[in-house]
Order: sequence, then C-alpha cells, then structure tokens
Amino acid sequence: MDAVAISNRMSQDRQIAALVLRERDRLLRFIRRRIDDASEAEDILQEALTELVAAERLAQPIEQAGAWLMRVARNRIIDRFRRKRPLPLAEQAVDADEERMLEELLPAADGTPETAAMRAVLLEEIEAALAALPPEQREVFIAQELDGLTFRELAERSGVSINTLLSRKRYAVRQLRAHLQTVYDEWLAE
Repeated sequence: MDAVAISNRMSQDRQIAALVLRERDRLLRFIRRRIDDASEAEDILQEALTELVAAERLAQPIEQAGAWLMRVARNRIIDRFRRKRPLPLAEQAVDADEERMLEELLPAADGTPETAAMRAVLLEEIEAALAALPPEQREVFIAQELDGLTFRELAERSGVSINTLLSRKRYAVRQLRAHLQTVYDEWLAE
C-alpha cells in the first residue's frame, strides 16, 4: 500500500471507531429492552457493529448510522426469535412440570417503563382472549395455568378425563395464541 492508501485507511478506521463509540451504548440499550440475556444481547450488538464496519469498509457509507444500526439489530432480534421460537403449546407434550404459559408470553419484569407498559397491554389482551373462550376451555386453562393445578387434580375434581382436559386446554391455547399473535407481531415491529 502506498502512503495515501494507508492514510485513507487510517482515517476510515478513526471514523468507524468514532461511530461505534457514539452508537454502541444506545444500541445496546435498544437490544437489552428486547433481549433479557446479556450475552445474547452482546452477540446481537457485535453482529450489528460488524455489519456496520463491513459496510463502511466496502465503501458503502451509511448516512444515518444510528437508524441503520437499529434496523440491523431489530432484524437480528427477529431472526433469533424465529430460530428459538418454541413449538406452540398445543403441539408440545403437556405435563405437570410444564412452564407457565403466561410467563412465556409476558416480557420479563425488568422495571423499565416500556416493559411495564407492554406487560399491562398484554395482560389486557390476555383477559379479552380468555373471555372469548368457550367456558369449558377457559376453566381448564385458568385452573391449569393460573391456579397451578395439574391435569390429574383437575380430572379428580371435575370427573372429566385427563385426555378431555388436555384437549380442551390445547384448543384454548390455540385460540389464545391466535388472538395474541397480532399483539406480539406489533411489539416486534416497534
């Protein structure tokens, strides 16, 4: 490399470093509001910053780097959610040790105003979705998910077979997920 090329490369490196320093903390806060796991959030941050460096190195300067980085990070978050999306509860084996559905649906209570607002909106949507269920399905879902009863306990109390209770809950979960999917999609699109 000649002296001019080296000087240009060093100037480009300084500009990239300044850009990374300026945007890093804000971008990490953006990611952490959506990803609870600190190491996973850091991975997404690194991926976004790596893409920024690559774009700058390929002489594709980005005019609004902050907005561009947010878009890249949001896309990475969505990709991770898609890869990690668990099987719908209706397709999973249901047993007494199953994690609580409501805890899966609600964002972690981390004390931020955004999370508190999202939890409140989701709880309202869950209440509306529960009210729309047929009574038999609603009763099984509430008893199992909110009251913590096992299917065996429900069967003993109600006299209804475990298979029937499983089926009712499966239908309830399908309807709840369909009702709540729109809210979830809107949340990811923010």
